[in-house]
Amino acid sequence: MVKLYLAIILIAAAAIVFGVVGFIVGGQHRKKVAEKAIGDAKEEAKRILNNALTQAENTKREKILEAKDEIHKERTEYEKEIKERRGEVQRQERRLVQKEENLDKKTDALEKKEEALNKRLKEADKKVEEAEALKKSQFDMLEKISGFTKEQAKEHIIKNLEGDLDHEKALKIMEFTQRTREESDALAKEIIATAIQRCAADHAAEATVSVVDLPNDEMKGRIIGREGRNIRTLENITGVDLIIDDTPEAITVSSFDPVRREVARLTIEKLIADGRIHPARIEDMYEKSKKEVDAAIKQAGERAAIEAGVNGINGELIKLLGRLKYRTSYGQNVLNHSLEVSYIAGLMASELGADVKTAKRAGLLHDIGKALDHEIEGTHISIGVEYARKYKEKEEVVHAIEAHHGDVEAKTIVAVLVQAADAISAARPGARRENIQNYIKRLEQLEEISTSFKGVEKSFAIQAGREVRIIVKPEQVSDDRMVILAREIAKKIEDELDYPGQIKVHLIRENRVFDYAK
Repeated sequence: MVKLYLAIILIAAAAIVFGVVGFIVGGQHRKKVAEKAIGDAKEEAKRILNNALTQAENTKREKILEAKDEIHKERTEYEKEIKERRGEVQRQERRLVQKEENLDKKTDALEKKEEALNKRLKEADKKVEEAEALKKSQFDMLEKISGFTKEQAKEHIIKNLEGDLDHEKALKIMEFTQRTREESDALAKEIIATAIQRCAADHAAEATVSVVDLPNDEMKGRIIGREGRNIRTLENITGVDLIIDDTPEAITVSSFDPVRREVARLTIEKLIADGRIHPARIEDMYEKSKKEVDAAIKQAGERAAIEAGVNGINGELIKLLGRLKYRTSYGQNVLNHSLEVSYIAGLMASELGADVKTAKRAGLLHDIGKALDHEIEGTHISIGVEYARKYKEKEEVVHAIEAHHGDVEAKTIVAVLVQAADAISAARPGARRENIQNYIKRLEQLEEISTSFKGVEKSFAIQAGREVRIIVKPEQVSDDRMVILAREIAKKIEDELDYPGQIKVHLIRENRVFDYAK
Protein backbone atom coordinates (compact mmCIF):
# COMPACT_ATOMS: atom_id res chain seq x y z
CA MET A 1 0.00 0.00 0.00
CA VAL A 2 2.78 2.32 0.87
CA LYS A 3 4.45 1.40 -2.32
CA LEU A 4 1.32 2.25 -4.14
CA TYR A 5 1.12 5.64 -2.55
CA LEU A 6 4.79 6.25 -3.34
CA ALA A 7 4.22 5.23 -6.87
CA ILE A 8 1.33 7.61 -7.23
CA ILE A 9 3.31 10.41 -5.71
CA LEU A 10 6.20 9.73 -8.01
CA ILE A 11 3.92 9.65 -10.97
CA ALA A 12 2.32 12.95 -9.91
CA ALA A 13 5.69 14.54 -9.34
CA ALA A 14 6.88 13.34 -12.70
CA ALA A 15 3.73 14.73 -14.33
CA ILE A 16 4.29 18.03 -12.62
CA VAL A 17 7.90 18.13 -13.74
CA PHE A 18 6.90 17.29 -17.28
CA GLY A 19 4.16 19.96 -17.17
CA VAL A 20 6.52 22.62 -15.88
CA VAL A 21 9.12 21.71 -18.47
CA GLY A 22 6.42 21.80 -21.24
CA PHE A 23 5.16 25.10 -19.96
CA ILE A 24 8.62 26.61 -19.97
CA VAL A 25 9.35 25.29 -23.43
CA GLY A 26 5.96 26.61 -24.75
CA GLY A 27 6.58 29.97 -23.12
CA GLN A 28 9.97 30.28 -24.79
CA HIS A 29 8.37 29.48 -28.12
CA ARG A 30 5.64 32.04 -27.64
CA LYS A 31 8.20 34.65 -26.56
CA LYS A 32 10.14 34.15 -29.73
CA VAL A 33 6.97 34.45 -31.83
CA ALA A 34 5.96 37.60 -29.97
CA GLU A 35 9.39 39.18 -30.27
CA LYS A 36 9.35 38.47 -33.98
CA ALA A 37 5.84 40.10 -34.35
CA ILE A 38 7.01 43.12 -32.36
CA GLY A 39 10.05 43.47 -34.55
CA ASP A 40 7.91 43.29 -37.66
CA ALA A 41 5.51 45.90 -36.25
CA LYS A 42 8.36 48.22 -35.42
CA GLU A 43 9.73 47.87 -38.92
CA GLU A 44 6.30 48.57 -40.39
CA ALA A 45 5.82 51.58 -38.09
CA LYS A 46 9.23 52.90 -39.01
CA ARG A 47 8.40 52.51 -42.67
CA ILE A 48 4.99 54.29 -42.30
CA LEU A 49 6.64 57.06 -40.29
CA ASN A 50 9.30 57.54 -42.94
CA ASN A 51 6.66 57.60 -45.67
CA ALA A 52 4.58 60.16 -43.65
CA LEU A 53 7.60 62.35 -43.10
CA THR A 54 8.47 62.22 -46.77
CA GLN A 55 4.88 63.04 -47.79
CA ALA A 56 4.66 65.89 -45.23
CA GLU A 57 7.89 67.32 -46.50
CA ASN A 58 6.62 67.19 -50.06
CA THR A 59 3.29 68.86 -49.02
CA LYS A 60 5.21 71.49 -47.09
CA ARG A 61 7.33 72.32 -50.13
CA GLU A 62 4.20 72.49 -52.34
CA LYS A 63 2.38 74.84 -49.91
CA ILE A 64 5.46 77.04 -49.57
CA LEU A 65 5.67 77.27 -53.37
CA GLU A 66 1.93 78.10 -53.63
CA ALA A 67 2.25 80.74 -50.89
CA LYS A 68 5.25 82.26 -52.64
CA ASP A 69 3.29 82.35 -55.92
CA GLU A 70 0.30 83.99 -54.18
CA ILE A 71 2.52 86.54 -52.42
CA HIS A 72 4.25 87.30 -55.70
CA LYS A 73 0.91 87.74 -57.47
CA GLU A 74 -0.50 90.02 -54.75
CA ARG A 75 2.73 92.01 -54.65
CA THR A 76 2.53 92.47 -58.42
CA GLU A 77 -1.09 93.67 -58.22
CA TYR A 78 -0.30 95.93 -55.29
CA GLU A 79 2.65 97.45 -57.12
CA LYS A 80 0.43 97.94 -60.18
CA GLU A 81 -2.27 99.66 -58.07
CA ILE A 82 0.36 101.80 -56.34
CA LYS A 83 1.71 102.75 -59.72
CA GLU A 84 -1.78 103.70 -61.01
CA ARG A 85 -2.52 105.75 -57.89
CA ARG A 86 0.82 107.44 -58.11
CA GLY A 87 0.05 108.30 -61.75
CA GLU A 88 -3.41 109.67 -60.74
CA VAL A 89 -1.84 111.72 -57.96
CA GLN A 90 0.69 113.10 -60.42
CA ARG A 91 -2.13 113.99 -62.84
CA GLN A 92 -4.06 115.70 -60.04
CA GLU A 93 -0.94 117.60 -59.07
CA ARG A 94 -0.46 118.72 -62.67
CA ARG A 95 -4.13 119.85 -62.84
CA LEU A 96 -3.81 121.72 -59.55
CA VAL A 97 -0.70 123.41 -60.77
CA GLN A 98 -2.52 124.32 -64.00
CA LYS A 99 -5.51 125.66 -62.04
CA GLU A 100 -3.24 127.71 -59.83
CA GLU A 101 -1.67 129.19 -62.92
CA ASN A 102 -5.16 129.94 -64.37
CA LEU A 103 -6.26 131.51 -61.09
CA ASP A 104 -3.20 133.66 -61.05
CA LYS A 105 -3.94 134.77 -64.59
CA LYS A 106 -7.62 135.48 -63.72
CA THR A 107 -6.59 137.35 -60.59
CA ASP A 108 -4.29 139.51 -62.63
CA ALA A 109 -7.08 140.08 -65.16
CA LEU A 110 -9.58 140.98 -62.39
CA GLU A 111 -7.15 143.40 -60.85
CA LYS A 112 -6.71 145.05 -64.23
CA LYS A 113 -10.53 145.17 -64.73
CA GLU A 114 -11.01 146.59 -61.24
CA GLU A 115 -8.53 149.31 -61.98
CA ALA A 116 -10.31 150.04 -65.26
CA LEU A 117 -13.71 150.00 -63.49
CA ASN A 118 -12.56 152.39 -60.78
CA LYS A 119 -11.28 154.64 -63.48
CA ARG A 120 -14.64 154.50 -65.29
CA LEU A 121 -16.54 155.08 -62.03
CA LYS A 122 -14.54 158.21 -61.43
CA GLU A 123 -15.28 159.31 -64.98
CA ALA A 124 -19.02 158.46 -64.46
CA ASP A 125 -19.16 160.43 -61.20
CA LYS A 126 -17.64 163.32 -62.98
CA LYS A 127 -20.17 163.04 -65.81
CA VAL A 128 -23.07 162.76 -63.29
CA GLU A 129 -21.90 165.96 -61.66
CA GLU A 130 -21.77 167.60 -65.06
CA ALA A 131 -25.25 166.20 -65.90
CA GLU A 132 -26.68 167.48 -62.60
CA ALA A 133 -25.25 170.89 -63.29
CA LEU A 134 -26.64 170.78 -66.84
CA LYS A 135 -30.01 169.55 -65.54
CA LYS A 136 -30.16 172.36 -63.01
CA SER A 137 -29.37 174.91 -65.66
CA GLN A 138 -32.02 173.37 -67.95
CA PHE A 139 -34.61 173.41 -65.13
CA ASP A 140 -33.80 177.05 -64.49
CA MET A 141 -34.18 177.76 -68.19
CA LEU A 142 -37.45 175.76 -68.40
CA GLU A 143 -38.87 177.59 -65.39
CA LYS A 144 -38.07 180.90 -67.05
CA ILE A 145 -39.58 179.80 -70.39
CA SER A 146 -42.72 178.04 -69.00
CA GLY A 147 -43.37 180.39 -66.13
CA PHE A 148 -43.87 177.31 -63.82
CA THR A 149 -41.81 176.39 -60.81
CA LYS A 150 -40.70 172.78 -60.38
CA GLU A 151 -43.59 172.00 -58.01
CA GLN A 152 -46.13 173.70 -60.26
CA ALA A 153 -44.89 171.74 -63.27
CA LYS A 154 -45.10 168.52 -61.25
CA GLU A 155 -48.70 169.30 -60.27
CA HIS A 156 -49.54 170.06 -63.89
CA ILE A 157 -48.07 166.74 -65.09
CA ILE A 158 -49.81 164.79 -62.31
CA LYS A 159 -53.12 166.39 -63.22
CA ASN A 160 -52.67 165.39 -66.84
CA LEU A 161 -51.70 161.89 -65.79
CA GLU A 162 -54.81 161.60 -63.60
CA GLY A 163 -56.92 162.46 -66.60
CA ASP A 164 -55.14 159.84 -68.68
CA LEU A 165 -55.49 157.31 -65.88
CA ASP A 166 -59.21 158.03 -65.54
CA HIS A 167 -59.54 157.36 -69.25
CA GLU A 168 -57.56 154.13 -69.04
CA LYS A 169 -59.44 153.05 -65.91
CA ALA A 170 -62.78 153.74 -67.55
CA LEU A 171 -61.78 151.76 -70.63
CA LYS A 172 -60.62 148.83 -68.50
CA ILE A 173 -63.81 148.91 -66.41
CA MET A 174 -65.96 148.99 -69.53
CA GLU A 175 -63.96 146.20 -71.17
CA PHE A 176 -63.96 143.98 -68.08
CA THR A 177 -67.60 144.70 -67.26
CA GLN A 178 -68.69 143.99 -70.81
CA ARG A 179 -66.75 140.74 -71.04
CA THR A 180 -67.86 139.56 -67.61
CA ARG A 181 -71.46 140.54 -68.28
CA GLU A 182 -71.51 138.72 -71.61
CA GLU A 183 -70.05 135.54 -70.16
CA SER A 184 -72.02 135.51 -66.92
CA ASP A 185 -75.30 136.70 -68.47
CA ALA A 186 -75.30 133.85 -70.97
CA LEU A 187 -74.81 131.22 -68.27
CA ALA A 188 -77.08 132.92 -65.73
CA LYS A 189 -79.90 133.36 -68.27
CA GLU A 190 -79.67 129.74 -69.27
CA ILE A 191 -79.75 128.50 -65.66
CA ILE A 192 -82.49 130.91 -64.53
CA ALA A 193 -84.60 130.32 -67.65
CA THR A 194 -84.35 126.57 -67.16
CA ALA A 195 -85.30 126.91 -63.48
CA ILE A 196 -88.27 129.21 -64.22
CA GLN A 197 -89.53 127.00 -67.06
CA ARG A 198 -89.55 124.02 -64.73
CA CYS A 199 -91.32 125.90 -61.90
CA ALA A 200 -95.04 126.56 -62.36
CA ALA A 201 -96.22 129.35 -60.03
CA ASP A 202 -99.52 131.01 -59.19
CA HIS A 203 -99.79 134.63 -60.38
CA ALA A 204 -102.71 135.66 -58.15
CA ALA A 205 -101.97 137.95 -55.22
CA GLU A 206 -103.76 137.51 -51.89
CA ALA A 207 -105.62 140.07 -49.85
CA THR A 208 -104.36 141.12 -46.46
CA VAL A 209 -107.84 141.32 -44.89
CA SER A 210 -110.55 138.68 -44.57
CA VAL A 211 -114.14 139.25 -45.66
CA VAL A 212 -116.94 137.15 -44.18
CA ASP A 213 -120.10 136.85 -46.27
CA LEU A 214 -123.40 137.16 -44.39
CA PRO A 215 -126.71 135.55 -45.38
CA ASN A 216 -128.44 138.93 -44.89
CA ASP A 217 -127.93 142.36 -43.39
CA GLU A 218 -129.95 141.39 -40.33
CA MET A 219 -127.04 139.15 -39.31
CA LYS A 220 -124.90 142.28 -38.77
CA GLY A 221 -127.13 143.31 -35.91
CA ARG A 222 -126.99 139.87 -34.35
CA ILE A 223 -123.17 139.88 -34.55
CA ILE A 224 -123.08 143.31 -32.89
CA GLY A 225 -125.47 142.10 -30.21
CA ARG A 226 -127.38 144.03 -27.59
CA GLU A 227 -125.37 147.12 -26.68
CA GLY A 228 -122.49 145.67 -28.71
CA ARG A 229 -121.68 142.84 -26.31
CA ASN A 230 -121.25 140.18 -29.01
CA ILE A 231 -118.86 142.21 -31.15
CA ARG A 232 -116.86 143.25 -28.06
CA THR A 233 -116.56 139.63 -26.97
CA LEU A 234 -115.48 138.61 -30.47
CA GLU A 235 -112.84 141.33 -30.68
CA ASN A 236 -111.53 140.69 -27.14
CA ILE A 237 -111.24 136.91 -27.56
CA THR A 238 -109.88 136.81 -31.12
CA GLY A 239 -107.74 139.98 -30.92
CA VAL A 240 -108.99 141.33 -34.27
CA ASP A 241 -110.96 144.36 -35.43
CA LEU A 242 -114.37 143.76 -37.00
CA ILE A 243 -115.31 146.41 -39.56
CA ILE A 244 -119.08 146.58 -40.12
CA ASP A 245 -119.80 149.24 -42.72
CA ASP A 246 -122.24 149.86 -45.53
CA THR A 247 -120.99 146.90 -47.59
CA PRO A 248 -124.08 144.76 -48.09
CA GLU A 249 -124.10 141.26 -46.56
CA ALA A 250 -120.42 141.31 -45.55
CA ILE A 251 -118.17 142.25 -42.66
CA THR A 252 -114.38 142.70 -42.74
CA VAL A 253 -111.95 141.08 -40.31
CA SER A 254 -108.75 143.09 -39.89
CA SER A 255 -105.61 142.20 -37.88
CA PHE A 256 -101.85 142.50 -38.16
CA ASP A 257 -101.63 138.77 -37.23
CA PRO A 258 -102.90 136.57 -40.10
CA VAL A 259 -103.44 133.55 -37.84
CA ARG A 260 -105.68 135.53 -35.50
CA ARG A 261 -107.55 136.82 -38.54
CA GLU A 262 -108.13 133.29 -39.81
CA VAL A 263 -109.31 132.05 -36.38
CA ALA A 264 -111.72 135.00 -36.15
CA ARG A 265 -113.06 134.33 -39.67
CA LEU A 266 -113.73 130.66 -38.90
CA THR A 267 -115.34 131.59 -35.56
CA ILE A 268 -117.76 134.03 -37.24
CA GLU A 269 -118.62 131.51 -39.98
CA LYS A 270 -119.34 128.82 -37.38
CA LEU A 271 -121.52 131.24 -35.37
CA ILE A 272 -123.47 132.21 -38.50
CA ALA A 273 -123.98 128.53 -39.41
CA ASP A 274 -125.00 127.67 -35.85
CA GLY A 275 -127.33 130.66 -35.52
CA ARG A 276 -126.79 131.02 -31.78
CA ILE A 277 -124.68 134.13 -31.18
CA HIS A 278 -123.93 135.07 -27.57
CA PRO A 279 -120.73 135.43 -25.48
CA ALA A 280 -120.67 131.84 -24.16
CA ARG A 281 -121.24 130.41 -27.66
CA ILE A 282 -118.60 132.73 -29.10
CA GLU A 283 -116.02 131.31 -26.67
CA ASP A 284 -116.92 127.69 -27.61
CA MET A 285 -116.72 128.41 -31.33
CA TYR A 286 -113.43 130.28 -30.83
CA GLU A 287 -111.82 127.24 -29.13
CA LYS A 288 -113.01 124.92 -31.89
CA SER A 289 -111.78 127.28 -34.61
CA LYS A 290 -108.41 127.69 -32.87
CA LYS A 291 -107.91 123.91 -32.77
CA GLU A 292 -108.89 123.63 -36.44
CA VAL A 293 -106.43 126.37 -37.43
CA ASP A 294 -103.63 124.77 -35.36
CA ALA A 295 -104.28 121.45 -37.10
CA ALA A 296 -104.40 123.18 -40.50
CA ILE A 297 -101.12 124.96 -39.72
CA LYS A 298 -99.35 121.70 -38.87
CA GLN A 299 -100.84 119.98 -41.92
CA ALA A 300 -99.80 122.86 -44.20
CA GLY A 301 -96.23 122.77 -42.85
CA GLU A 302 -95.96 118.99 -43.31
CA ARG A 303 -97.42 119.22 -46.84
CA ALA A 304 -94.96 121.98 -47.76
CA ALA A 305 -91.99 119.92 -46.50
CA ILE A 306 -93.21 116.90 -48.49
CA GLU A 307 -93.81 118.95 -51.66
CA ALA A 308 -90.34 120.49 -51.39
CA GLY A 309 -88.78 117.07 -50.76
CA VAL A 310 -87.16 118.23 -47.50
CA ASN A 311 -86.93 115.74 -44.63
CA GLY A 312 -85.97 115.86 -40.97
CA ILE A 313 -87.27 119.37 -40.13
CA ASN A 314 -87.96 119.91 -36.43
CA GLY A 315 -91.64 119.79 -35.47
CA GLU A 316 -91.65 123.36 -34.18
CA LEU A 317 -90.18 124.63 -37.45
CA ILE A 318 -92.90 122.66 -39.29
CA LYS A 319 -95.52 124.60 -37.31
CA LEU A 320 -93.83 127.92 -38.08
CA LEU A 321 -93.71 126.92 -41.74
CA GLY A 322 -97.45 126.17 -41.65
CA ARG A 323 -98.16 129.62 -40.15
CA LEU A 324 -96.76 131.15 -43.34
CA LYS A 325 -99.89 129.89 -45.11
CA TYR A 326 -101.73 132.81 -43.49
CA ARG A 327 -98.92 135.35 -44.03
CA THR A 328 -98.63 137.60 -47.09
CA SER A 329 -95.89 139.95 -48.29
CA TYR A 330 -96.96 142.60 -50.81
CA GLY A 331 -99.98 140.39 -51.48
CA GLN A 332 -97.86 137.26 -52.14
CA ASN A 333 -98.53 134.21 -49.96
CA VAL A 334 -95.30 133.59 -48.03
CA LEU A 335 -95.67 129.79 -47.86
CA ASN A 336 -96.18 129.56 -51.64
CA HIS A 337 -93.27 131.98 -52.08
CA SER A 338 -91.06 129.77 -49.86
CA LEU A 339 -91.98 126.70 -51.91
CA GLU A 340 -91.17 128.58 -55.13
CA VAL A 341 -87.79 129.64 -53.74
CA SER A 342 -87.10 126.04 -52.68
CA TYR A 343 -87.96 124.69 -56.16
CA ILE A 344 -85.97 127.37 -58.04
CA ALA A 345 -82.91 127.14 -55.75
CA GLY A 346 -82.93 123.35 -56.09
CA LEU A 347 -83.19 123.50 -59.88
CA MET A 348 -80.35 126.01 -60.18
CA ALA A 349 -78.21 123.97 -57.75
CA SER A 350 -78.80 120.92 -59.95
CA GLU A 351 -77.69 122.87 -63.04
CA LEU A 352 -74.52 124.04 -61.24
CA GLY A 353 -73.71 120.70 -59.61
CA ALA A 354 -74.19 122.13 -56.09
CA ASP A 355 -75.87 120.55 -53.04
CA VAL A 356 -79.51 120.29 -54.17
CA LYS A 357 -80.91 119.10 -50.82
CA THR A 358 -79.30 121.93 -48.84
CA ALA A 359 -80.40 124.52 -51.44
CA LYS A 360 -84.03 123.32 -51.30
CA ARG A 361 -83.98 123.21 -47.48
CA ALA A 362 -82.53 126.73 -47.21
CA GLY A 363 -85.02 128.03 -49.80
CA LEU A 364 -87.97 126.54 -47.90
CA LEU A 365 -86.86 127.99 -44.54
CA HIS A 366 -85.45 131.36 -45.71
CA ASP A 367 -88.56 133.36 -44.65
CA ILE A 368 -89.42 131.29 -41.54
CA GLY A 369 -88.98 134.42 -39.39
CA LYS A 370 -92.06 136.01 -41.01
CA ALA A 371 -94.22 133.57 -39.03
CA LEU A 372 -93.21 135.40 -35.83
CA ASP A 373 -92.21 138.93 -36.84
CA HIS A 374 -95.62 140.23 -35.64
CA GLU A 375 -94.98 138.80 -32.17
CA ILE A 376 -91.21 139.07 -31.59
CA GLU A 377 -88.98 142.14 -31.76
CA GLY A 378 -86.59 142.19 -34.69
CA THR A 379 -86.49 141.59 -38.44
CA HIS A 380 -87.76 138.39 -39.98
CA ILE A 381 -84.13 137.57 -40.87
CA SER A 382 -82.81 137.81 -37.30
CA ILE A 383 -85.82 135.85 -36.00
CA GLY A 384 -85.36 133.17 -38.69
CA VAL A 385 -81.65 132.82 -37.88
CA GLU A 386 -82.38 132.56 -34.14
CA TYR A 387 -85.01 129.83 -34.55
CA ALA A 388 -83.04 127.89 -37.18
CA ARG A 389 -80.07 127.71 -34.81
CA LYS A 390 -82.37 126.91 -31.89
CA TYR A 391 -83.76 123.85 -33.70
CA LYS A 392 -80.32 122.60 -34.87
CA GLU A 393 -80.38 123.47 -38.57
CA LYS A 394 -77.04 123.20 -40.40
CA GLU A 395 -74.87 126.32 -40.34
CA GLU A 396 -74.99 126.43 -44.16
CA VAL A 397 -78.81 126.73 -44.02
CA VAL A 398 -78.59 129.35 -41.23
CA HIS A 399 -76.12 131.40 -43.30
CA ALA A 400 -78.42 131.27 -46.35
CA ILE A 401 -81.31 132.58 -44.20
CA GLU A 402 -79.09 135.36 -42.84
CA ALA A 403 -77.76 136.39 -46.26
CA HIS A 404 -80.87 136.12 -48.45
CA HIS A 405 -81.50 139.91 -48.36
CA GLY A 406 -77.81 140.85 -48.46
CA ASP A 407 -77.60 141.85 -44.77
CA VAL A 408 -74.39 139.82 -44.65
CA GLU A 409 -72.15 138.79 -47.52
CA ALA A 410 -73.09 135.45 -49.09
CA LYS A 411 -70.14 133.11 -48.57
CA THR A 412 -71.57 129.86 -49.97
CA ILE A 413 -73.05 128.93 -53.32
CA VAL A 414 -76.27 127.85 -51.56
CA ALA A 415 -76.68 131.33 -50.05
CA VAL A 416 -76.20 132.94 -53.47
CA LEU A 417 -78.74 130.58 -55.06
CA VAL A 418 -81.31 131.35 -52.34
CA GLN A 419 -80.77 135.09 -52.94
CA ALA A 420 -81.33 134.63 -56.67
CA ALA A 421 -84.34 132.34 -56.22
CA ASP A 422 -85.91 134.78 -53.72
CA ALA A 423 -85.50 137.66 -56.19
CA ILE A 424 -86.95 135.58 -59.06
CA SER A 425 -89.99 134.52 -57.05
CA ALA A 426 -90.63 138.06 -55.76
CA ALA A 427 -89.96 139.91 -59.03
CA ARG A 428 -91.86 137.74 -61.50
CA PRO A 429 -94.94 139.43 -63.04
CA GLY A 430 -97.98 139.37 -60.80
CA ALA A 431 -96.15 137.97 -57.79
CA ARG A 432 -96.36 141.01 -55.53
CA ARG A 433 -98.08 144.31 -55.22
CA GLU A 434 -96.88 147.33 -53.32
CA ASN A 435 -98.95 150.01 -51.62
CA ILE A 436 -98.70 153.51 -53.06
CA GLN A 437 -96.92 155.02 -50.03
CA ASN A 438 -94.07 152.47 -50.07
CA TYR A 439 -93.84 152.72 -53.85
CA ILE A 440 -93.50 156.53 -53.80
CA LYS A 441 -91.02 156.36 -50.92
CA ARG A 442 -88.83 153.90 -52.82
CA LEU A 443 -88.80 156.12 -55.93
CA GLU A 444 -87.90 159.17 -53.83
CA GLN A 445 -85.03 157.32 -52.15
CA LEU A 446 -83.78 156.20 -55.56
CA GLU A 447 -83.67 159.79 -56.83
CA GLU A 448 -82.08 161.06 -53.58
CA ILE A 449 -79.25 158.53 -53.81
CA SER A 450 -78.60 159.45 -57.44
CA THR A 451 -78.48 163.21 -56.83
CA SER A 452 -76.20 162.83 -53.78
CA PHE A 453 -73.13 162.43 -56.02
CA LYS A 454 -71.03 165.38 -57.14
CA GLY A 455 -71.62 166.41 -60.75
CA VAL A 456 -75.21 165.09 -60.93
CA GLU A 457 -77.68 167.74 -62.09
CA LYS A 458 -81.00 165.86 -62.09
CA SER A 459 -82.27 162.30 -61.68
CA PHE A 460 -85.58 160.68 -62.64
CA ALA A 461 -86.89 157.29 -61.47
CA ILE A 462 -88.80 155.74 -64.40
CA GLN A 463 -90.34 152.41 -65.41
CA ALA A 464 -91.87 151.88 -61.95
CA GLY A 465 -88.47 152.19 -60.31
CA ARG A 466 -86.75 149.71 -62.62
CA GLU A 467 -84.54 152.46 -64.10
CA VAL A 468 -83.06 155.71 -62.87
CA ARG A 469 -82.10 158.23 -65.54
CA ILE A 470 -79.40 160.68 -64.42
CA ILE A 471 -78.32 163.91 -66.14
CA VAL A 472 -74.78 164.99 -65.22
CA LYS A 473 -73.04 168.34 -65.55
CA PRO A 474 -70.72 168.08 -68.58
CA GLU A 475 -68.21 170.58 -67.20
CA GLN A 476 -67.74 168.47 -64.02
CA VAL A 477 -68.11 164.89 -65.28
CA SER A 478 -66.08 163.70 -68.26
CA ASP A 479 -67.05 160.80 -70.53
CA ASP A 480 -64.51 158.58 -68.81
CA ARG A 481 -65.69 159.63 -65.36
CA MET A 482 -69.28 158.67 -66.28
CA VAL A 483 -68.39 154.97 -66.31
CA ILE A 484 -66.93 155.15 -62.80
CA LEU A 485 -69.80 157.33 -61.54
CA ALA A 486 -72.42 154.87 -62.87
CA ARG A 487 -70.74 152.04 -60.99
CA GLU A 488 -70.53 154.09 -57.77
CA ILE A 489 -74.24 155.01 -57.93
CA ALA A 490 -75.25 151.40 -58.63
CA LYS A 491 -73.16 150.22 -55.66
CA LYS A 492 -74.79 152.73 -53.31
CA ILE A 493 -78.28 151.73 -54.50
CA GLU A 494 -77.42 148.07 -53.81
CA ASP A 495 -76.19 148.93 -50.30
CA GLU A 496 -79.02 151.24 -49.20
CA LEU A 497 -82.22 150.13 -50.98
CA ASP A 498 -84.38 147.00 -50.82
CA TYR A 499 -86.03 146.28 -54.16
CA PRO A 500 -87.12 143.31 -56.25
CA GLY A 501 -85.26 142.47 -59.44
CA GLN A 502 -82.69 144.98 -60.72
CA ILE A 503 -82.44 148.72 -61.36
CA LYS A 504 -80.81 150.15 -64.47
CA VAL A 505 -78.56 153.19 -63.84
CA HIS A 506 -78.63 155.35 -67.00
CA LEU A 507 -76.28 158.39 -67.15
CA ILE A 508 -76.66 161.14 -69.76
CA ARG A 509 -74.00 163.78 -70.52
CA GLU A 510 -74.93 166.44 -73.04
CA ASN A 511 -73.19 169.59 -74.23
CA ARG A 512 -75.44 172.30 -75.69
CA VAL A 513 -74.10 175.38 -77.45
CA PHE A 514 -76.27 178.43 -78.20
CA ASP A 515 -75.57 181.44 -80.32
CA TYR A 516 -77.72 184.15 -81.87
CA ALA A 517 -77.55 185.64 -85.33
CA LYS A 518 -78.10 189.36 -85.17
